[in-house]
Amino acid sequence: MSKIASIAAAATIATLSSLFIKSAAADNLKVVSTFSIISDFAKNVGGDRIDLTTLVGPDGDAHVYEPKPADGAALSEADVVLVNGLQFEGFLDRLVEASETKAPIVELTKGVEPLRAMDEEHEHEHEHEGEAAEGHDHDHEHEEEHEHEEGHHHHGEFDPHAWQSVHNAEIYVTNISAAFCSVDQAGCDVYKSNAEAYLAKLKALETSVKAELADIPADKRTVITSHDAFGYFEHEYGLKFLAPEGISTEAEASAADVAKLIDQIKEDKASALFVENITNTALIDQISAETGLKVGGTLYSDALSGPSEPAATYIDMMNHNVATLKKAITGN
Repeated sequence: MSKIASIAAAATIATLSSLFIKSAAADNLKVVSTFSIISDFAKNVGGDRIDLTTLVGPDGDAHVYEPKPADGAALSEADVVLVNGLQFEGFLDRLVEASETKAPIVELTKGVEPLRAMDEEHEHEHEHEGEAAEGHDHDHEHEEEHEHEEGHHHHGEFDPHAWQSVHNAEIYVTNISAAFCSVDQAGCDVYKSNAEAYLAKLKALETSVKAELADIPADKRTVITSHDAFGYFEHEYGLKFLAPEGISTEAEASAADVAKLIDQIKEDKASALFVENITNTALIDQISAETGLKVGGTLYSDALSGPSEPAATYIDMMNHNVATLKKAITGN
């Protein structure tokens, strides 16, 4: 074959290869995830077979997120939409309706044993107290106010932050693998294999987290965070988390709530105080000034960090949180 013919053949092969790669990319599963932690799970399961769009990115707060037009477009083109469920994504129903998406909406907390939300119980307590104190004449006004609050920051009777338990993260990953298999049977073996490899890492993480936290003394296991995002961590790993805000960051703490928390901190002898990557530090700074507790660092609750920060993946996030908690409490 002449040199010119060889070059022409090589160019043809390169062109065909390029077309094949574009075709393969076009056939990738179009996945939309509502926030960064779910996206990390999806990447580990989907690998290079998925094209992933994340609605609420690193350090973003899904509690107060306002969707953009591009989000609706992403949903309308999606093959599958991965969501947390348990009413975590307050923006979701409106966005799904506006996008007219035909993609399955997969709630990843299906199979999780949900914990009851503490602020749900407190809401009912305040409601009864308000009725008793203000009397029948104010009942209707109180109900309207309560309904208005619910429309903006109510997250249902269960705590949605289930990923804060590694065991629950395993359920998320299993659900993602099943969802991908249901819409892309040709890639099912790949998804299952990727999921198994990642689940093995999560099992190792669970062992490590429990071992790291086991030697924290029983009388030093109460800590303070910005909002009530660590209920599953508390339930699974035996620390007690107190927070001035409830399940949603949109529900601002009242002065009475903060005063009550400060009294509780003094009574329980809390060991450490932490800010969260998604919340303003002002409230924690105020509590620090009034109690003398130093801020022990930043915990990642509802979102991962950017790639150059210490919680760029779920495994990094859990390891960082455990190390930060342990160092602030024990000094090690």
